[in-house]
Amino acid sequence: MASIKVPKQKVILCGEFGVGKSSLFRRYTNNTFVTASDRQSTLGLDHYDKEYSVAGRQIRLQLWDTGGMERVASITSSYYKFAEAAVLVFSLDNAASFHVLSQHLLDIVTYAENAKIFLCGNKSDLEGSTPQVTDADMESFCEQCHNLISATFKTSCRSGEGVHEMFEEIAQHLVEANRSRLELQSIHDAESFKVLPPDESTDPPCLC
Repeated sequence: MASIKVPKQKVILCGEFGVGKSSLFRRYTNNTFVTASDRQSTLGLDHYDKEYSVAGRQIRLQLWDTGGMERVASITSSYYKFAEAAVLVFSLDNAASFHVLSQHLLDIVTYAENAKIFLCGNKSDLEGSTPQVTDADMESFCEQCHNLISATFKTSCRSGEGVHEMFEEIAQHLVEANRSRLELQSIHDAESFKVLPPDESTDPPCLC
């Protein structure tokens, strides 16, 4: 009897230290926000699964966070390996974090060449501050990337604005892009055919 298996899609967060990747991860996992003064450094890769329903089809996003290890070269292969989507995160109040995205983009296309890429401007709710990165800057970056960017988003981890909507849209993109493959993965036959070696002959050996 066949059982339904929800396809799992690995999604990774990429970007400079301090742009809010771990805050996005916390919003994704338990819808909480930790202020900068209360935040504790977490070292080590972390991931969390969440299911979404897209056009009647279930998909499980597995979001990965570097846990503050962005600058540790040894995590590169394991972090990027098998990623279906990558979110390029920068801070809207930090132009420098935006201008270095090209290096992170290069890492993605090098180590996760099949991943869909999304651009996320975080900290959109900063009060009394003019964003250092404009919509025009984001559009220009996408054009320079030769259509490698699937979609752009603005989020605020403090208020949660745009965070869940972003991941819902990422799930939609992955379902549409991988529809045929996901249909094959979703059906798991518990009694699949097995190729067995031929039975050994029980006839007595020839004595002639």
